[in-house]
Amino acid sequence: MSTDFVMGIAVETIKVTLLVSAPMLLIGLAVGLAISIFQAVTQIQEMTLVFVPKIVAVLIALIVSLPWMLNIMISYTHNIFSNFSTYVR
Repeated sequence: MSTDFVMGIAVETIKVTLLVSAPMLLIGLAVGLAISIFQAVTQIQEMTLVFVPKIVAVLIALIVSLPWMLNIMISYTHNIFSNFSTYVR
């Protein structure tokens, strides 16, 4: 097992991790930005106003993108297990 091989597996793992986490992170960022703009416009400075809409939006994003995320994770896991004999050598 060469260092290029190990780095290839590490890069693929990082790509899968970023792809799987991106929908929730982007939705959380967008909702947080929208609520911050709303707070700045209305001058409401309540710190707890951000948390409930952000949690609900991330939960909805998780439910919507879950089949896609599972497909990516299953294909990655299948790739790892199907090439296991080349990893052990």
